[in-house]
Amino acid sequence: MDLFVDEERGAHARTPLADRLRPRHLDEVCGQRHLLAKGTALRAALEAGVPPSMILWGPPGSGKTTIAMALARHTKSRMVAFSAVTGGLADVRKVIAGAEALRSRGETTILFIDEIHRFNKAQQDAFLPHVEKGTVTLIGATTENPSFEVNSALLSRTRVFVLEALSDRDLESLVDRALSDSERGLGGRPPQFEGDARGLLVRSAHGDARRLLTTLELAYEGALREAGEGVPVIRFKQLSDLLGGRVHLYDKSGEEHYNLISALHKSLRGSDADASLYWLHRMLASGEDPMYLVRRLIRFASEDVGLADPQALVVAVAARDAYHMLGSPEGELALAQLVVVLARAPKDVSIYRAVRRVQETIAEAPDLPVPLHLRNAPTELMKELGYGTGYQYPPDHADGARTQSYLPDALAGRRWLEGQLEPQRPAGGVTSRASKLQQDPQ
Repeated sequence: MDLFVDEERGAHARTPLADRLRPRHLDEVCGQRHLLAKGTALRAALEAGVPPSMILWGPPGSGKTTIAMALARHTKSRMVAFSAVTGGLADVRKVIAGAEALRSRGETTILFIDEIHRFNKAQQDAFLPHVEKGTVTLIGATTENPSFEVNSALLSRTRVFVLEALSDRDLESLVDRALSDSERGLGGRPPQFEGDARGLLVRSAHGDARRLLTTLELAYEGALREAGEGVPVIRFKQLSDLLGGRVHLYDKSGEEHYNLISALHKSLRGSDADASLYWLHRMLASGEDPMYLVRRLIRFASEDVGLADPQALVVAVAARDAYHMLGSPEGELALAQLVVVLARAPKDVSIYRAVRRVQETIAEAPDLPVPLHLRNAPTELMKELGYGTGYQYPPDHADGARTQSYLPDALAGRRWLEGQLEPQRPAGGVTSRASKLQQDPQ
C-alpha cells in the first residue's frame, strides 16, 4: 500500500501514539546519528539525490520503517510498502509495473519490504533485475543478520546499514516529544509521573521506541480514567503492573546497576552458586540487558576461572548463543546454568595476571627486534642476512623446544605466566610426522 495516501486526514485519535509520532523528516529521527548525521555515507548519498538500494538491519523499534519513510519524504519519492510475512511475488509484480509507469514520467518509487529475511532465495532473486535497472529503490528491513538471511546476489546490489538500539537518552527525548506535542502526542493534556515511573518506562523499553510509546499510551489511558477532570498521573505501580509484574527499582544514575553487577561478580568469585543466581535474577527482574550480563560472564570465564577449567569459556559462549536464539524467558535458563557452572568451577587468575605483566613489559620496551632465528626467510637476500639461521623445528628434535629461545634477546629467560606447564610430548619425544610413520606405518 502507499504509505503517504491520506496520511494527513487528521485521524490521530484512532492512530496509535507510536505511529502518530513517527518523524516526518530525517532531522527528527531519534538516534542513529552514526547513519544520519552530516558527513555520513548515507546522508551524503541522500544529498546527492535518490537513495541507494539498502538493507536496514537493526533490533525491533530502532527506526527501520521510520527511516525508510523519512528517506522517501526527503527525496520526494513515492513509497510502497508491504511485509514479507503477508505479501508475495504477485504483489511485487504489481508494484514493479506501477514503478515502471512512474519512472517513464520521471518519478521514483521506493519499495520498502519489512522482514525481508522471510522471503526465500527465489523470491529475493526476483528483485535483482529491477534493482539493477533502477526501476525501484529497494529498502529492506530485517532484525536478522543479512549475511545469513539475504542472498549474496541481492547483498552485492545493496548497501547494508546497521541500526543500534536506542539509548536511554534517545528514549528520554522521545518521551519529551510525546508530552510536548499537542497535535500528534499527549501535549494537549500531558500527564505527570509519580516517583521513578518515567525512569521505569524508559528502562523497560530496552532501546525499543515502539515499545516505549505503546506502554506510555496504555499507561496514559489508565491515568486519564483515574484522573477524571484532574491532571492524569502515571503511577509507578500501575506502570509496573502494566509491564507484567513487579519491577524492582534500578537506580537511574547507574549506582545500583554497578552495585548489583559487583555483587554478582563477587559471589561468582566466592563460589557461592545460590547468591550468584539471586543477583543474576535481581538484575534480570530490574530490566538489565541480558547481553550485558552475558558479556560480563564471558569475561569472568577467562579472567577468574581461566586455566583451572578452560571449558568454562566454551559454556559461556554457548550460553550467549542459546540466549540469542531463544530470547526471554526461555534463554534465561541458559544464563542461570552458566552462572552455576562459573560459581562451582575452580578459579585461576594466572592468565589475567600474565597478560597484565606482558603488557607492562611491552610498554617499557615496545620495539625489541625479533631474533634472527625466528624470522621468516622467503627471499635469498633474507637468507644471506641470516634470517631463520639456527632455527630448530621442534617436531624433529626431541629437545628442540628447550634448546632455543623464543623471546627477544633482551628478554631471554623472562617468565610472566605462573605455574609453567611442560609441553605434552609422546613417549620418546618423537613428534615429527616422518618419524611417526617410520615407527607406525599404519
